[in-house]
Amino acid sequence: MTNLQIIILSALQGFTEFLPVSSSGHLILLSKLTSFPDQGLEIDIAVHVGSILAVMIYFARDIYDMACGLTADLFKRFPKLQNLFIRISTPRLKDFILKQLPAYNPKLFWMLVVGTVPAIVFGLALHHFGMDWLRSTKIIGWNILLFGILLWIADHYSPAVRKIDDMTFKDAFLIGLAQCLAMIPGTSRSGITITTGRFLKLERREAAKFCMLLSVPAIAGAGLLVGWEIYQSGDYSNLHYVLSGIGYSFVASVAAIFIMMKWLKNYTFLPFVLYRIALGVLLLLHAYGHI
Repeated sequence: MTNLQIIILSALQGFTEFLPVSSSGHLILLSKLTSFPDQGLEIDIAVHVGSILAVMIYFARDIYDMACGLTADLFKRFPKLQNLFIRISTPRLKDFILKQLPAYNPKLFWMLVVGTVPAIVFGLALHHFGMDWLRSTKIIGWNILLFGILLWIADHYSPAVRKIDDMTFKDAFLIGLAQCLAMIPGTSRSGITITTGRFLKLERREAAKFCMLLSVPAIAGAGLLVGWEIYQSGDYSNLHYVLSGIGYSFVASVAAIFIMMKWLKNYTFLPFVLYRIALGVLLLLHAYGHI
């Protein structure tokens, strides 16, 4: 592996993670269709971690609101805990706890928890049985094509009338269940969660926002798992590439989030659907030996 490969992988990951085109599929295809060696799951997850750091920066206000909502919920459930914090707080913080904190709603935090549970269960199962057999051009090609068409159906026929505040825990669980499919390369985590959100009649920007927030615990969990495995193995030979990948991916991901959210103010997902269909067809033709 070279620094050039890491830069290309990170840029590719950053720009495709939040576009519904399958970042993991593109990362695998880079090694299959070029002279670069397969970077492996370890590097794949590292560049994904850079992307979730970008989400946390872009949606810092939402994450702060969720943290306040969770704290308010805990204080409501455990009054003694609130009294303890009030006793050790400064006057300003005490005033915040008593007057402002109760106004924050923990609903979004708990919806993300509900949406993350299926990914944890499914991810641990896949990790146990191995995922290398899923990294084939045929599987990626079919998933890019078919799930791209499904995105068009959801976006074209479902009205955009709901916001995240209108979501129920059932909605969050269904989106989280759909996110499990994203562990199969070519599906696209953002693509399948946005597709499910649109089927649930979420507005395009709202579906994309929930998808991005939902990525944080799912990818962070995978990153911690890989980090623990690196620590246990004692092999730090790729650590430089892992850290570089996180940094480069972060920069590219910030740009991609800004572009995506601005685009969805006025436009649909049709360009991404057309791209997926074209890429899927080309990959399948290549996989079956026709080109």
